[in-house]
Amino acid sequence: MPADLIPLGKTDIQITPLGIGTWQWGDRVMWGYGKTYTDADVQAAFQTSLDHGLNWFDTAEVYGLGISERLLGQYVRAVKGETAAAPAPLVATKFFPFPWRLTKAQFRRTLKGSLNRLGMKCVDLYQIHWPFPPVSIETWAEALADAVSDGLIRSAGVSNYNLEQMLRADIALGKRGVPLASNQVPYSLLDRRVERSGLLSQCVQRGITLIAYSPLAQGMLSGKYTPEKPPSGIRARRYNPAYLAKIQPLVQLLRQIGQEYGKTPSQVALNWVVCKSAVPIPGARNARHAEENAAAIGWRLTAEQVAALDRASDQL
Repeated sequence: MPADLIPLGKTDIQITPLGIGTWQWGDRVMWGYGKTYTDADVQAAFQTSLDHGLNWFDTAEVYGLGISERLLGQYVRAVKGETAAAPAPLVATKFFPFPWRLTKAQFRRTLKGSLNRLGMKCVDLYQIHWPFPPVSIETWAEALADAVSDGLIRSAGVSNYNLEQMLRADIALGKRGVPLASNQVPYSLLDRRVERSGLLSQCVQRGITLIAYSPLAQGMLSGKYTPEKPPSGIRARRYNPAYLAKIQPLVQLLRQIGQEYGKTPSQVALNWVVCKSAVPIPGARNARHAEENAAAIGWRLTAEQVAALDRASDQL
């Protein structure tokens, strides 16, 4: 059953209140793509997401060094070919402002490279991945506005911008008559900096969609990991046994609240993000992940439960 739709910022694009992040699709270093899961698993995650009503996917040129875009484009084209009457899945991708990318011409070449990998003439949302110098925020905003005018992108967004940087991008785009559709930032019960900085409240006030990446803190809110069973690979350095011990009371609360709804800790943590007026984009490496993600929406935590989770988070 299709999920309820919400506007992407002040655009006419309608998205489900939860999308799928595709960082894991092709990333061998962080996630072990090709070792613990395959292309078939990823394709199953894509199809299962669609089957459960989710309508948009977020990728980037740097995810798997282009593999993520290629896989996503391949899956989208296959769906469009099979069901021409149904709306095509929406696609968001990103431009990485490497320090050697200095001009709008380089921006345009990079965008066209992403479009080629995706097999698309126009992408639904194009985002500046980071606010790195030396090129100014205003220059890249102008490049985004040009791409909208030329029909290469439907909407313009940013990622990892702080409040001051986001406001500058919003003003620069506004001068061209283009709304800033979104700001994609880390946001979860274990990372609430966007609340403390005022960025979240400004997004709500200005009609900018806050897209929350790592809404499960790279799986730490899933209940899967404990001090005795830490994550492997790079994540093990950041989320060590001492840290995992510290967050167990929060995870237990997620599990306790979930029992009232028949939901998992992950689903409760994702629903908390939705209740905060943000749009989470959890990853999905297989059909099981995708099915669990989809079941995080279509219901809502009570205000009291949100407050209880806030308090548990505050204590960390």
